[in-house]
Amino acid sequence: MINGIVNVYKEKGFTSFDAVAVMRGIFGTKKVGHTGTLDPDAEGVLPVCLGNATKLCDMLTDKRKEYVASFLLGKRTDTLDIWGTVLEECEVGVSKEELEAAIKSFIGGYDQVPPMYSAKKVEGKKLCDLARDGKVIERKPSFVEIFDIEILENNPPAATIKVTCGKGTYIRSLCADIGKKCGTFAVMTSLLRTRVSGFSLENAYKLSELKELKEKGLLESAVMPLDSVFSDIPKVQVTKEGERFLYNGNKMRADDFETLPEAPKEIRVYDTSGEFKALYEYRAGEEIFAPKKMFLGV
Repeated sequence: MINGIVNVYKEKGFTSFDAVAVMRGIFGTKKVGHTGTLDPDAEGVLPVCLGNATKLCDMLTDKRKEYVASFLLGKRTDTLDIWGTVLEECEVGVSKEELEAAIKSFIGGYDQVPPMYSAKKVEGKKLCDLARDGKVIERKPSFVEIFDIEILENNPPAATIKVTCGKGTYIRSLCADIGKKCGTFAVMTSLLRTRVSGFSLENAYKLSELKELKEKGLLESAVMPLDSVFSDIPKVQVTKEGERFLYNGNKMRADDFETLPEAPKEIRVYDTSGEFKALYEYRAGEEIFAPKKMFLGV
């Protein structure tokens, strides 16, 4: 079984689930998971985890993301994007200066209401499933972090922005909220995810490219090892005596490692043969290292 992460470029026209299904066929394994849904009409970076790397899916979903999105003022749809059913339209009298001020006002973050057409679950049911049944329910707003917004094009009633944001941010909702800030409506007209943590557009593989690599016997060249995701966390190796604690997922003390960096909050732990096995975190009150995420099957 291959364990690792593939930086997939999801193209328009199919869902993230579709991409995972194709990846199962390419790699010949059922153990495949993605790290954050992209709508069918959106495209861009979709890190896909294979084998024991699926344990990373929740961790990568929480990472910082970057998007390039275009939107149009003066239109409202049921999906908050151009592909939905149009509910209202109006004339737009917004200046470039007003639009720029509205866009920039969202930097830092705000309480965002998730769209009905989204994979977010409320009481065990996906909002998109409820929306398809014609139901609209009250959604609680959640605080989302907007680290930066760069305005790439400002030509009212249209604009294009580059957004760097935290987990749980819906770009469709952000576009609609920018429209509301301008005293009108707005719908997203395109979305490209350009980065998820260390995974960028430049080194992403289209599914067709992965199929070609498989035909050439070079498929594993597209797979990044698990520990590459944690390159910013200090690397340590256990002693022979400490290895049995590691394999059992036990807590460990400083003398169970060969060497330790000064005052580490987290460490990525390797066994005596140099294989990555776990993430551990330091608990100062107990003066021990406790397992945070184990990868013993790797």
